[in-house]
Amino acid sequence: MAVSSCSFTLSPRVCNPYSSFECRPDPDFSSAPIGDKPRLASSRRVTASSLYAGGISSRGLSSLIFRFPPNFVRQLSIKARRNFSNIGVAQIVAASWSNGPAPDSPSLAAAASAQAAAAAAAVTVTVTNDGAAVESCIDNGSVQIGGSDNSTTTFLSSDGSITVHAGERLGRGIVTDAITTPVVNTSAYFFKKTQELIDFKEKRHHSFEYGRYGNPTTVVAEEKISALEGAESTLIMASGMCASTVMLMALVPAGGHMVTTTDCYRKTRMFMENFLPKMGISVTVIDPADVDGLEAALNKNKVSLFFTESPTNPFLRCVDIERVSKLCHSKGALVCIDGTFATPLNQKALALGADLVLHSATKFIGGHNDVLAGCISGPEKLITEIRTLHHILGGTLNPNAAYLIIRGMKTLHLRVQQQNSTALRMAEALEAHPRVRRVYYPGLPSHPEHEIAKQQMTGFGGVVSFEVDGDLMTTIKFVDALKIPYIAPSFGGCESIVDQPAIMSYWDLSQAERRKYGIEDNLVRFSFGVEDFEDLKADVLQALETI
Repeated sequence: MAVSSCSFTLSPRVCNPYSSFECRPDPDFSSAPIGDKPRLASSRRVTASSLYAGGISSRGLSSLIFRFPPNFVRQLSIKARRNFSNIGVAQIVAASWSNGPAPDSPSLAAAASAQAAAAAAAVTVTVTNDGAAVESCIDNGSVQIGGSDNSTTTFLSSDGSITVHAGERLGRGIVTDAITTPVVNTSAYFFKKTQELIDFKEKRHHSFEYGRYGNPTTVVAEEKISALEGAESTLIMASGMCASTVMLMALVPAGGHMVTTTDCYRKTRMFMENFLPKMGISVTVIDPADVDGLEAALNKNKVSLFFTESPTNPFLRCVDIERVSKLCHSKGALVCIDGTFATPLNQKALALGADLVLHSATKFIGGHNDVLAGCISGPEKLITEIRTLHHILGGTLNPNAAYLIIRGMKTLHLRVQQQNSTALRMAEALEAHPRVRRVYYPGLPSHPEHEIAKQQMTGFGGVVSFEVDGDLMTTIKFVDALKIPYIAPSFGGCESIVDQPAIMSYWDLSQAERRKYGIEDNLVRFSFGVEDFEDLKADVLQALETI
């Protein structure tokens, strides 16, 4: 079936950073007689200005109306509503064609003249000899992605609403009637002509080029995280470790110096201890609460970056982000906080003064134990610097994984509320239990940084670490007696997870070497999922009774 086309062309004034990639159904001609279906016979182009200027008489236009496909008016109205910053002339044209007065009537002319004058060049209709008109997309790009407009989130007052709608709704770059964001599975994007490629290279045409440099599904995930963190830009990568290592290499120059803290994820520490020295980068390690030690390191060395987790892994130590940020900035050093344990809901590191906030999105952000991802959020200038190195090194997130991140974030606020509540109540119960020696949780008054946590966190997270009253084998007995949690690495998912760090993360080290990092054989890290609190409490208590 051959058809001619009606197209929209956005004027530069209303173009987003990316153009729009539109998924739309084929025109429906089911109600037209077979002999009246549109043909590719010679066609004439009708612009919005000619319609209102009387280029087609009311009688002539009326004869065209009855030959439009049944879904034409609906589609035209939807596309106009999305592609114009106000109602736009296309909607007026569509409404008038469907059931309004003739174009040359005084009432329509008065209502549409201003819009028509402003947007005549933006709407074009192609009409065939037999009067049929259909809609199709002819744009400036082979694959065009509309730049997301997060202005729709400005009226949202809660993080919960932002996790659901940010980067999507009316602001999604991929224009589609689907509620969920489409997964764009492609490794490359084509250009219709060489001039279009040149325009892209010289930033006059907006699109993508190669899968490693960007993907429209991934962009939605990035913009959702940016809205939640209050960041100018977000870069999402294949894992949290990928995000950490690329960030460190991009921001700490060869021969430079950085500061970090004693308690942190072991693989991050290994990268800083074993790989950064190969680039001539030295590292000062301080206690998370040692602000004097940080100041001494800043005075002694030309520090490029202070990088730490808050809360830390696995002892959930907290850094006074506002204080250390002011101190580092006074010495020209950047501050990056790994907020994976906190989540963007419980802590806003950028608002507290940090330059960058990093997450293993594998954990709470994804939230379903089914995807690997990492992200970094902050000012556009810094993220661009990191992104440049990322494009060289790779570590690109698959668009299917990006979709899982988007999906997971829609329930982030619900999951985190439940996990915050369960973890705090369990921490209190564990601390009162005679077979538990010590509990590490920033929500407890006994935690060394409890006051700091209260000031900069709205919730204390879903992970509790504690030491049972026993040795390695006693702790193994407790872990094996649990019925609900999985024995596994990672945390932050819907399912509860338990692990014994001495075995799960440090088994290759001797007991003496483990103790250098504070890892005792009886340490347990428990990530509480979204199961019912009473079920989890009963399970933990019965397991403690076995030791």
